[in-house]
Order: sequence, then C-alpha cells, then structure tokens
Amino acid sequence: MIEKTYYAGIDIGSLSAETVIIDSDKNIILYNIYPTGANSEAAGKLSFNQALSQAGLVRENIKTIVATGYGRISVPFADKKVTEISCHGRGAQHLFPQTGAIIDIGGQDSKGIQVDKNGKVSDFCMNDKCAAGTGRFLEVMARTLELKLSELGEYSLKSKEKIAISSMCTVFAESEVVSLIAQGKAKEDIVKGLHTAIGTRVFNMVKRMINGGQVTMTGGVAKNAGMVKVLEEKLGMKLNIPEEPQIVGALGAAIFALESK
Repeated sequence: MIEKTYYAGIDIGSLSAETVIIDSDKNIILYNIYPTGANSEAAGKLSFNQALSQAGLVRENIKTIVATGYGRISVPFADKKVTEISCHGRGAQHLFPQTGAIIDIGGQDSKGIQVDKNGKVSDFCMNDKCAAGTGRFLEVMARTLELKLSELGEYSLKSKEKIAISSMCTVFAESEVVSLIAQGKAKEDIVKGLHTAIGTRVFNMVKRMINGGQVTMTGGVAKNAGMVKVLEEKLGMKLNIPEEPQIVGALGAAIFALESK
C-alpha cells in the first residue's frame, strides 16, 4: 500500500499562527489557528504539531513545509520561506479562481494584492507603518467601547446615525471614541463610523489593484460583517469571503510546498 503524501503551510502573523495541511490534490486535510503570543517560533511549532496530531499524522508524512508571514524566519524546520503577499495571492486564487485582487486586513497591516489568472502577484500595496485600519486598531476600539472584537460587526449593522471619525491614529481615534461615548452617542453608530473610516482608507489604498476580476478578502477582519459591508459599498461589488479567512496565507504556503516538489 502506497502512503499518501502531504504538504504543510505555516503562516506566522502578529496575532495568530496558522497551519494548513493539504494532500497531493490540494484538498485541505486539516487546519488550525494558534495564538502567536510573545514567541513566534514556539507558536509555529505548537501550531504545526497540533495540526499533525489532529490529522493523525507524523512529521514524516509531510513531504514539504513552507513558512510565510512576518514571522516566517521563526520556523527553522520549514523547507522553504515565501512572502505572505505571494501566499495570500495563491491561496485566494485557489479558493476563488476568478480572483483578480485581494484585500488582506490582518493584525498589524493591511494589503492590496493584484494577481493574474494563476494567482501570481502582479502588483501590491501595503500599510505597515501604523496600526490604522488593522486588527490591532479594531481591538483597541472594541476595548474602549467595552465590546468583544467579535461583536463589532453586528453592532455596525444596526447603526442608524452617521458619525464621522476624523482620526485614524489609534491614540487620537481612541480619544475621539471616548468623547463620542461621553456625548451619549450609540455604540452602534460609533462602530459604523470606525468601519467607514477604515473602509475609506483601505479603499483609497487598494483601488488601483482592482483589475476587473473578483475581489477576495482575507485576514481575520474579513469575519467582521460590518467591515465587509462598508468595503462592498465602497467598491460597488460583492467580496469573496473564504469560509475561514485567516488560513488563506497558510493555504497558499501549502500549495507552494506542493508545487515545489
């Protein structure tokens, strides 16, 4: 009996580490999401080992491992390292073959990525200079509003009054939110204002990436329905949202592992 061969992609981000294991037909066998914490190397190792255990596999079953993400250098057991921009492009195109552009909003940065029909990156732009428009920014705002991060989407969708947030600096925006709370403004309207401010910033950054194809959104912020709605209104089109947006980079890395055989 011939044993099946598997491939793994590990994506080390600022907030979480993801591992995806695929077979030779690019079927996802298993994935997991593990908090990065203060030690990227430990997070990558724990995520990978946990994935192996859950899949009932051992290290020897994995032919090739590709690491990606800002912490990819912290995965010493990886056979190859590929940028997260390339991996998000490849992963998004695999899930949605008509993808022409990707909006990736992660924990510490936001990106616009343009890809060809094979998922190869042809252009990209990135905001990695500050937390504005990232998962970290939303985390701070949720804490200020005494909400869970997962609640922001549903609150935003209930908004009735338009509120403009003038600052995208995390410190100044937090002060602005505190002031709006003191004025008695509804949390729903404040959250929608924050989403609109982020959506405008992201749209202005990525609009030149839109090339007529479908647009796929990746990263943890894609789970925020309010944020997705604002971006769809700005773009004038529906976004492709993966079933689990956080694993797209790791999936792309696993596909690179398979294609490097």
